[in-house]
Amino acid sequence: MNEERAEEVRRRVRSVPAGFVTTYGDLCPAAPRFAGAVLASCDDREVPWQRIVRADGSLAKGARQRRLLESEGVPFNGERVDMRAAWVPV
Repeated sequence: MNEERAEEVRRRVRSVPAGFVTTYGDLCPAAPRFAGAVLASCDDREVPWQRIVRADGSLAKGARQRRLLESEGVPFNGERVDMRAAWVPV
């Protein structure tokens, strides 16, 4: 894994404020799956992985991710994050 590129992804994740989300594609437009791989292998508690969702607002990590997002006040529309209210570009 390109560590410099991975650190840029982690920096972008840290920039997402509590109560908001962004997408894997926003983190790494050329390679959203790379962003997913970076987060999957990250154990740094300072990286709020739960704030990263799929472009349609669905959650990659299910109920655990939803609980964390709801505790931050992220709004949902059914099973998905309400992207109109919660999305921020990074």
